[in-house]
Amino acid sequence: MDAKNTTPRSGPTSPVHKHTGVRHLFAAASYSLGGAKRLIGEAAFRHELIAFGIAMVAFVIAGATLFQYVAMAILFLLMMAFEAINTAIEEIVDRVSPEISQMGKHAKDLGSFACLCLILANATYAFYVVFLARFLG
Repeated sequence: MDAKNTTPRSGPTSPVHKHTGVRHLFAAASYSLGGAKRLIGEAAFRHELIAFGIAMVAFVIAGATLFQYVAMAILFLLMMAFEAINTAIEEIVDRVSPEISQMGKHAKDLGSFACLCLILANATYAFYVVFLARFLG
């Protein structure tokens, strides 16, 4: 690649056209939408979406405050981001090293562990709001 990583060293050398201004905003939004479409294809992500829906119903039943809804939404957005990064790591490892390797396994395991940490954070917070908050104050 050249100094700006925009063209390959071999093959066609036509420069990559980059959008600016409002066009860049729309292009970036379309890339994000593509990522969301890809992520919805992951079973783990769909399970997390279902769990979030269940947590929101439980929050309504428990009479959660606005702050508690906002905190849960932020935690869930973080979990979505970590799941997206984990999926990206898995796809890159599978592309670069299709054979089973210890390094590839470590990369995938670390991404999975990061997701697990956020799942536990979400579950702990939801448990606190739904069950413990009324008893502790």
